[in-house]
Amino acid sequence: MNRFSVIYQYKGQYHHVGRHTLDEAKATLVTIANSGSRKAIGIYDDKTELFSWETVRQDQYDQSSIEMQAKLGEEIIHIAQALRRRDMNWRGEFQRPGLFA
Repeated sequence: MNRFSVIYQYKGQYHHVGRHTLDEAKATLVTIANSGSRKAIGIYDDKTELFSWETVRQDQYDQSSIEMQAKLGEEIIHIAQALRRRDMNWRGEFQRPGLFA
């Protein structure tokens, strides 16, 4: 699985794109930030479990209180981990139904 997840919002829902390297993740974040339909949020590093906010959001984060920073950080890391977990468990092929299905 990819180490980095680029987190963004599209139509009010969170999504992610997996990338192997930080450079790939940064390039993807810039592409998403420049698109008109998606809102770039930042990059999650699965190895360190740290999150780097997109530049504008980082400024807003830095101006928040310590309590708000903790809340925002915890929320976005939880979202990133949930997206990664969902994709790890997803199977792209249909399984034949069992006898009792």
